[in-house]
Amino acid sequence: MLLLEVVAAMMAVSAVVPALLFALNMRRYRLPKFGAESKSPVAVLIPARDEEINIRGCLESVLASREVDLEVFVLDDDSADRTANLVLDVAARDSRVKLLQSSRLPAGWNGKQHACWQLAQAANAPVMLFLDADVRVQPWAIARSVAALRKKKVSLLSGFPRPVATSALGTMFLALRQYLLLSFLPFGRMQKTAKPAYAAGSGQFMLVDREAYMASGGHEAIRETRLDGVMLPRLFREHGFRTSLVDLNTLAEAQMFRARSVGLAKSMVDGMGAEEYIVTFSTVLLLGQILPAFVAFWWLLKGVSMIAAGGAVEDPAGLATVSLLLLIALVASYVPRLVAARRFKQSMGSALLHPLEMLVMLAVQWAAFARTAMGRPVTWRARQYPGRV
Repeated sequence: MLLLEVVAAMMAVSAVVPALLFALNMRRYRLPKFGAESKSPVAVLIPARDEEINIRGCLESVLASREVDLEVFVLDDDSADRTANLVLDVAARDSRVKLLQSSRLPAGWNGKQHACWQLAQAANAPVMLFLDADVRVQPWAIARSVAALRKKKVSLLSGFPRPVATSALGTMFLALRQYLLLSFLPFGRMQKTAKPAYAAGSGQFMLVDREAYMASGGHEAIRETRLDGVMLPRLFREHGFRTSLVDLNTLAEAQMFRARSVGLAKSMVDGMGAEEYIVTFSTVLLLGQILPAFVAFWWLLKGVSMIAAGGAVEDPAGLATVSLLLLIALVASYVPRLVAARRFKQSMGSALLHPLEMLVMLAVQWAAFARTAMGRPVTWRARQYPGRV
C-alpha cells in the first residue's frame, strides 16, 4: 500500500501544479484591446508556397482590417500552382498588395525562413506582421494586436489563431497546444523577463517591431529551423527584447487542411521534444495527465471486486489516502482541459479523451525525437530538410 500511496502522491502533485499554473495564466491570457497605439503603419508579410486554396481568403481578410494603415507583401516561394496569379488579381484591385518572387533557396536555409527574411527586406513599416497564408483575421485583429504590442512594451507579440482542421490528429494537437502552454509556461515570468527559457509563440501570427527584428538578426539568424514559432521569440529574448502572447481565438482562424494540420502537429511535438526537456516533460505528463485516469479506473475495478468478494480491508487508512490522492489527480488533470475546451471553443468530446490525447502526443513526440536523433530527413512542401529542428 505504501508504494501505491507514493505513486498516487506523485500523480497528484504532477497534476495539481500545472492546474494551478493554468488558473493563474488564464487571468493573464487575454484578447488584445483596441487603443490609440494601434495606428502605427504595419507591413503584413505573407510567405506563400502552393497556396491557391488559401491566399485569396487570407488577403481579403487582411485588406478588410480597420483602424490600421497597412501594406501587404506576398512572396511567391516557387509555387507550382496559381498562387501568383491569384495575388496579382487581388493586387490589380487594391494597390496595397504587392507580389514578390523568391530568389533561389540557398543551402542551409529552411524555405519559410528564407521567404520571411526576403519579405522583411522589402518592408519599411515600423511594425511587421508575419502571417501564414492559411490564416483569416477579423477586421480588428491587427489593430488590437499592434495596440497590445505597444501597451505591453514588447518587441514581439504572437498568438494562436483558432484552428479549423480537417484531420483528427491535426485537430487534437492544435487543441492541446494552448492548454499545454497555459499549464506549463509561467506567463507572469514570461511578461516580466526577457529570459530565453520563457520564449513561446506561433509562426502563424507573429507581430514584431522592425528595429528589434533587424537588431536580433531576424529569420536569417534562425535560417535552418522549422520552428520559427519558438525560435524567433527565443532569438529576440537572447538579444534582450521581451516577447508576449495574446489570445487570438476570436480574432483569427487558421484553415488547417489535412497535410498542414498533421505537419503542424509534428512540428509542435518536435519543439517540445528538445533533448534537455523531453524526459522531464514526458514524466510530468505521464504522471499528471495520463496515469490518473487509467489508475483510477483500475482502482475502482479493484474496489468493486473486493466488495463483491466480501473481503476485509487490511489497511483502511491507506485505502482512503490512495483514493483521495487519485481523485485529486483526476480532477486536477481534467478540469483545466475542460475549461480550455470551453474557453477556446473546442470539442468537449475530445477533451473527455484527454488522457488518450496526451498518450498519443507523447508517442508522436518520442517518434519525432528518435527521428531527429537518427538524423532522418524531413520532407515538407516538396523540400527535404535535415532531421534537426
